[in-house]
Amino acid sequence: MAIVAHHYTYVIGVDTHAKKHVFSILECPTGIEVINQAFANTTPGHTRAATWITKHATKDTANVLIVVEGTASYGATLTRFLQGKGYTVVEAPRPDGKGRYQPKTDKIDAYHIAWRALKLEENALTIPRQGTEREALRILMASRRQLTRTKTAQINALTALVRTIDVGVDARRPLTTAQISGLARLENVPGEDIQMVIAKQEARRWAQSILDLGKCLEENLGQIKMIVQLVAPLLLDLPGIGPFAAGQIIVSFSHAGRVRSEAAFASLAGVCPIPACSGNTVRYRLSRGGDRALNYALHMAVLVRMRSDEETRAYVEKRLGEGKTKREVIRVLKRYLARRVYRLLTRHMRAEETVLAS
Repeated sequence: MAIVAHHYTYVIGVDTHAKKHVFSILECPTGIEVINQAFANTTPGHTRAATWITKHATKDTANVLIVVEGTASYGATLTRFLQGKGYTVVEAPRPDGKGRYQPKTDKIDAYHIAWRALKLEENALTIPRQGTEREALRILMASRRQLTRTKTAQINALTALVRTIDVGVDARRPLTTAQISGLARLENVPGEDIQMVIAKQEARRWAQSILDLGKCLEENLGQIKMIVQLVAPLLLDLPGIGPFAAGQIIVSFSHAGRVRSEAAFASLAGVCPIPACSGNTVRYRLSRGGDRALNYALHMAVLVRMRSDEETRAYVEKRLGEGKTKREVIRVLKRYLARRVYRLLTRHMRAEETVLAS
């Protein structure tokens, strides 16, 4: 596999920020900087940057590699804009830490971003996630996490209130949906003191907000399921995988070719086995790295399978009988599920690409 410096004519590093992006054009294979320039992080700024690249590099987009720092954050809109122009855009490789005591400016950072990419093999480049459906799913998943956190916080606040002031609800256990609905309809009684009036007022407000958030979460899940059925409906046929887990898997996988192999996908998910052997003990532990949201989705899917899937339950009993711990069995199941999901998505999305191309 050829390295980047031998495959492209120019490599461009981009140091991204909220207000502006700094570009640095390097010539291959020498790594000599041709020019650098800053552009505003706006659509007109992106247009000027594309014109500038054409002027100082080449009009042939196939010979230009653009390395952007933060393709999913400050550089997200720029990444989509440049991809729309036909450029190959990749995520900036992580710094090795050797230059932590060296001078630092945005122009120097942009140069180093491009320089670090020069020596990489092509298959080591990190391709940004793509697709309008995937982006829609990402927004819905982020919104769902925020809605869930807000709802949980409000339930905790409401529970604390009704446990300290008696408004007629048994709060010894977690509040049920029926109790919350009842609290939303609380009425004041004439002659109540100010403390009780305010307590009921706040209980009504929190309870109604919790019910509204519940409706928002239902709508959110319905939208996630709809997009999953459009992109990869086969995921929902796998035991243990519901719309939320399927949505997160699609967001992390993105498109066929982004993750170069099944083993790389397992590493991305943080489920690749890591040797933890000593003496006569041969064992493997879980990875602590990778995409933790994807890892969580696989973990919850495995727990559901262990409860409801007969084949999985039989496998768990067999491995526990062999002396494996429950944690080790879960690790193996997560690795198996990652392999199954990767192969299914790769086959399905490549088939879709073939249909669209024909």
